[in-house]
Amino acid sequence: MAGKHTITSHTRVCSRHFASDQLIEPTTLDGRRRLIKGAVPTLFEWYGYKVEPPRRSVWERMERRPELFPPDDQEEHSLTIDHDYCSVPQPSALDISASAAEDLSKDVETLRKEMQELRVQREFGLQRFAGSDTDIRFYTRFPSYDHLMAFWFLIEPCIYKMIRVSRAKSAANRNEQVLTPARTSMRQLLQPIDEFFLFLVFLSVGLKERDLAHRFNIHQSTVSRIIATWTDFLATALGSQCIWLTREEVQAYLPEEFKDFLDTQMILDCTELRCQTPSSPLLQSEMYSSYKSHSTMKALVGIAPHGPVTFISNLYAGSVSDKELFKQSGIAEKLTEDMAVMVDKGFLITDCCKCKVYCPPFLSKQKQMPAYQVKETQAIARLRVHVERVIRRIKQNKLFDSIITMSHVYNINQLFAVECMLSNYQNTALVKKWVK
Repeated sequence: MAGKHTITSHTRVCSRHFASDQLIEPTTLDGRRRLIKGAVPTLFEWYGYKVEPPRRSVWERMERRPELFPPDDQEEHSLTIDHDYCSVPQPSALDISASAAEDLSKDVETLRKEMQELRVQREFGLQRFAGSDTDIRFYTRFPSYDHLMAFWFLIEPCIYKMIRVSRAKSAANRNEQVLTPARTSMRQLLQPIDEFFLFLVFLSVGLKERDLAHRFNIHQSTVSRIIATWTDFLATALGSQCIWLTREEVQAYLPEEFKDFLDTQMILDCTELRCQTPSSPLLQSEMYSSYKSHSTMKALVGIAPHGPVTFISNLYAGSVSDKELFKQSGIAEKLTEDMAVMVDKGFLITDCCKCKVYCPPFLSKQKQMPAYQVKETQAIARLRVHVERVIRRIKQNKLFDSIITMSHVYNINQLFAVECMLSNYQNTALVKKWVK
């Protein structure tokens, strides 16, 4: 016997009845406590040992509001208010918590929308300007966001086959490019449509690569690779479409204004792009243009009578003459005897091609032009102005309206060709009912 308990061979004793110096620490992995050899339980009530009272539960420790009525009056009170329909029950804690959670959920949703709006406003991308056609026109030269997206849907199926330039700077210095397929290239920092938008901003606004890097929150070398990649891609994608029109196609869309020049195949003109003066004296003399009084690169542009660009030559040194440029461009082989081209005065190509040439007549030794020559000059000038308008549209892109640096000379031919072909998609019809 031990106190009130009878000891048997199956009796178990709780670890609380053993002194702390008789326990082996730490416990086992399954939480059991071990005893030293010869340990004897000594902590019992009959020896004066008292167990600490158990800790009160959370419900017992929670403070409660004082009762409105004494306990003796509870039954009477419940009977008196049993049918009091005018009383308003107090909301329970659960109802209050649910209402607070709903309010917090609305606040979170509002903050999430504000955060998304701030992110769009902070990021310099196409989505930021999607609601402003004026901004789209300024940054891309497309007349509207819908117009731009229509062109994007044309090229989007091909962008996944794009070959990315992984090192653009070395191309300018060592004339080489390291190309990687789009699927195996490094992780893209921008979405493809934002890369396209960056390229258009580069052309249209003429921003420097460092400026674009800050605006799009990427590294300057990444901007260089994006520009080089999209230049190659668009030059290939747009260049694969034949822009040269046959005589039958030109005749089918010939405007009424050309009724006196029905055999006109195209209108030709030369344009010059100012560039940085090279360090070599030989290149300086070759690229110097007496017309612009600056180092330039010269190209021949041809448009169909109804407006689209149908011929683009490579860029040549600014000192080359219009006649020599016409010969080297290769357009003479495309013109046949049943065609005619319209050119400016001084574009002396009559002996260089088999086709007919509409050119304003010279005064020569005459003191005054005959009336029919004056009318012919005015008619040609009124129609030839279309090619000047197209060239002006191309040069609205600040990249070509400013001095081109030597860092872009390596791919300036592609950039110029891409912009000339883009002008066929960016603008509406050129030829309208002109005032005579």
